[in-house]
Amino acid sequence: LTMDLIAKSAGHKNRSEEDFGQYLQKITHLNLSDKNIDSIGDLSFCKNLRVLYLYDNKINQIQNLDFASNITHLYLQNNRISSIENLSLLKKLEKLYLGGNYITVVEGLDKVGELRELHIESQHLPLGEKLLFDPVSLNSLAKSLSVLNISNNNIDELEELAVLENLSYLKAVDNRLKHMKDLEVVLKKWTRLRRIDLTGNPICQKPKYKDRIIVQSLTLESLDGKEIHEMERRFLINWKASRAAREKSNERMTDEHTAYVQF
Repeated sequence: LTMDLIAKSAGHKNRSEEDFGQYLQKITHLNLSDKNIDSIGDLSFCKNLRVLYLYDNKINQIQNLDFASNITHLYLQNNRISSIENLSLLKKLEKLYLGGNYITVVEGLDKVGELRELHIESQHLPLGEKLLFDPVSLNSLAKSLSVLNISNNNIDELEELAVLENLSYLKAVDNRLKHMKDLEVVLKKWTRLRRIDLTGNPICQKPKYKDRIIVQSLTLESLDGKEIHEMERRFLINWKASRAAREKSNERMTDEHTAYVQF
């Protein structure tokens, strides 16, 4: 990570036109993707940086970003990162992209108070292991996080994510989710959920899978990439209520018959 590389990436061609240091202080976007970078060097002169692209490199540690108090978007996908760390001073960070790394635990986010999107799909996990979530980080993200991508991480349950009360979009494609009751528990908590994509999970093969989710989440507008129509939801809710009423009536008749026979 050299000054020349930064100059080229920032599009600065003629340093004589303007003091290079002053120029770097002004830039808000810096694209250092696919540059064979193995470590994040000193970028502290980029005081006003808001968007930093570092994806498709060979970075193995998140470091040297303490200066980046103005960064809102950080792209670190497809590197060699194994730990989420050193982000506590990024107070304005809104979107964090970490897909395709070697992270085993979602942690180190307890001081990042404004994070709205976390993309942590397709981690290179040890054989047989699943992506884990640190409760402290989850609780810290409870009120801010609205988009979460956890696809392809061997995840088999979602209950611990129920604390994310402002979640509007969950992408959990190609995991190991298979229990409807677990899903129904979190859907009750996610009162602002608009979109959920569970394509490629065993749960999708369950009887009445789609119907049960649509009835459970009254805010949901899209399931597995397909729009949910309000007329469809009303029909399913009415059908469920009608079935429940019939079952209750049958139970009452059975009880009355039993009482009569005993009499």
